[in-house]
Amino acid sequence: MEEHESMEQDEEMDEDDVKSESSEEDEADENVEDGKVYLPGGKIEEGEELVCDETAYVMYHQAQTGSPCLSFDVIRDDLGNNITEYPQTAFLVAGTQADRALANNIIVMKMYNLHKTVKAKDEDEPLEDDESEAEESDTEDEEKQPQLDCILFKHAGGVNRIRTTAIGKQQVAASWGGNGIVNVWNITDAWHQLSVSKGDKEAKTQQPMFSFKGHQIEGFAMDWSPTTPGMMLTGDCKKNIFLWKPQQDGTWHIDQRPYTAHTDSVEDIQWSPNEPSVFATCSVDKSIRVWDARAAPNKACMLSVSDAHSSDVNVISWNRNEPFIVSGGDDGILNIWDLRQFQNSKAVATFKHHTAPITSVEWHPTDGTVFAASGSDDQLTLWDLSVEKDTEAGPSDKIEVPPQLLFIHQGQSDIKELHWHPQLTGVVLSTANSGFNIFKTISV
Repeated sequence: MEEHESMEQDEEMDEDDVKSESSEEDEADENVEDGKVYLPGGKIEEGEELVCDETAYVMYHQAQTGSPCLSFDVIRDDLGNNITEYPQTAFLVAGTQADRALANNIIVMKMYNLHKTVKAKDEDEPLEDDESEAEESDTEDEEKQPQLDCILFKHAGGVNRIRTTAIGKQQVAASWGGNGIVNVWNITDAWHQLSVSKGDKEAKTQQPMFSFKGHQIEGFAMDWSPTTPGMMLTGDCKKNIFLWKPQQDGTWHIDQRPYTAHTDSVEDIQWSPNEPSVFATCSVDKSIRVWDARAAPNKACMLSVSDAHSSDVNVISWNRNEPFIVSGGDDGILNIWDLRQFQNSKAVATFKHHTAPITSVEWHPTDGTVFAASGSDDQLTLWDLSVEKDTEAGPSDKIEVPPQLLFIHQGQSDIKELHWHPQLTGVVLSTANSGFNIFKTISV
């Protein structure tokens, strides 16, 4: 594999190598405006074919890894905030779930030269009238191809979840392994190398800067504190939650007394965005709980909703701008919880659109009414709570969708996780068994 990859490349790769492809490879009909809009659950007549309407995207690119990455996180960089100019650049860290345990890696990625999606030419636009203009256009298109550079280092077993944070000048990532071990990795050098040069083809051997084996079973719940650098929470499938406190020598102190109010596997954890000691959790026991880390572990649970969903609660996200938590469960339902009314045990809004378990939810980093969700039904949806139902709309025989549903993104198989990019305005990234997508829609 070339160390400096074009993201639309198609050639065969080794298992540990990374390949990618541009959205231009999708067989899209240039006359999408003459077609029909398809909603999940609708009928597809014989002879009809689903194609991507690229005019609905400001930017849309795809990337693939040799083995699927079922968890990833965005690395904050020093390229600025609220970026709207193109081409754009994104740094990520991901962990693989390979068929062979010894073939797993942590992948530090740089996606760059991300241009706007090329839309169909306007009918009134003049055609190229000679070969030189056509060749010039081909050269320009080639220069706009998105690029992907990667640095890989070996990981013992599959990666259930990975999260990154900055501690001083260090970029670190924590990985929840399928072997029950939580490792913390220093990815600063890899990030710096990708910032100034190409990636590496071969996976390196790198030792974690810290490892914790106290869970003694695998888990998925993990979150770095947004207010206290280096503080972290991890929750496992035995219902135990451990608090990590950073030490001056670069290690962590982990209280051996876990938080244990849940009665089944802890699926997700979220720190409060503004209260350093407060965090929320969700569980297979159907509950959502809010905790205060200042209290003793057996007294730390302050608030709880016992039946937040009709089945497992898979994921939660704490709004950075409003006192809301969004949750998603195995029941395919999205619930919005107002923390000011949390003890009422009733969601202030419920959305029933997804037809399979919710796999990821996340609030927009700056817009307190917008969030994204993904499900095992191969849909990624964008929502806006500020949109109200049009009571004057007449009856319709079309499939009804909630008025707050802004956008449905499809094309990925078994979507596992999504994140808004905190610095690229309106850009969403998602990972699935079929690979990565990075896109910005015309809706947000």
